[in-house]
Amino acid sequence: VRDATHAPGGMMRYGIPKYRLPREVLDAEINRIKDMGVVFEMNTRVDDVHEAINEGFNAVFLAIGAQLSKRAYIPASEAARILDAIKLLHDVEDGILVKWLSTVNHVDEKSIQIEKMALDENGFPQPTGEFETLEADSLILALGQEVDFSLLGNSVDLDTKDGVMLVDSTMMTTQPGIFAGGDMIPAERTVTTGVGHGKKAARNIDAWLRKTVYEKIDNNDLVTYEQLNTWYYTDAPHIVRERLEATRRAKDFSEVVKGLDESNALFEARRCMSCGNCFECDNCFGVCPDNAIIKLGPGKGFEINLDYCKGCGICVSECPSSSIIMVPDK
Repeated sequence: VRDATHAPGGMMRYGIPKYRLPREVLDAEINRIKDMGVVFEMNTRVDDVHEAINEGFNAVFLAIGAQLSKRAYIPASEAARILDAIKLLHDVEDGILVKWLSTVNHVDEKSIQIEKMALDENGFPQPTGEFETLEADSLILALGQEVDFSLLGNSVDLDTKDGVMLVDSTMMTTQPGIFAGGDMIPAERTVTTGVGHGKKAARNIDAWLRKTVYEKIDNNDLVTYEQLNTWYYTDAPHIVRERLEATRRAKDFSEVVKGLDESNALFEARRCMSCGNCFECDNCFGVCPDNAIIKLGPGKGFEINLDYCKGCGICVSECPSSSIIMVPDK
């Protein structure tokens, strides 16, 4: 993994504040990847993706994110200080005054002139011709993000459209061996989506290098609530998690809604009905009239001795989680 910055994480580290994505969580996830043997080369900017191909790599995955801020033409004096939101996110601030339905008309050294807007009958803001001057020494533009495609060099065989790179269903770009994911392709720009792209690309890159095609294993049929024997289950109440007062947000960036700790997670797991999955309750072993059920040991499940089994179906009807199915004998 080659990264132009001094620490891995990309926009998760430099575009999301710590109170939204704690750095200890991010570092722990990155260390899991390092422990798998992945080598990180930091402070190493890639100026041309084809250089990696020329170095002998058989495949390349691009995940450069959308780290450029969109620009807008705003009349401003030479002394005006205009920043972009992405750079600002390196150093978060409080005490923000929000001026709704306003657009910047002019920026000066110590003031900003805004024009008030009004919504039309279709809900779109329209100028009113009414202006207001605000005291401010800086203007921060937060108009969206763009992808820096400069590392493509002079390549004409990597297609982009509307500011994103085009990929097929395997995450491969229009050039064989070059894959892409994250904010730089057409998709939702969220952490979850980006992580999913990495996982999907890894599977498809592995298959491509093996000259095969990755085929997703179909899940078993969905087990509905009506197919469960719910009377086998004991009541397991929902855990009540403590929440900090909302007023804490005004004092610091402590989390108000937290996740589960180990003890809470174990308590919550008691509520799982294991739909469609065997949890070795031994019901089938106990109700079988033909002693056809063979216990394989803890964690190994069961076998059915078809020489003994008469196909009465009692084990199927008595399974709490509906994890046993009957199929016609060929």
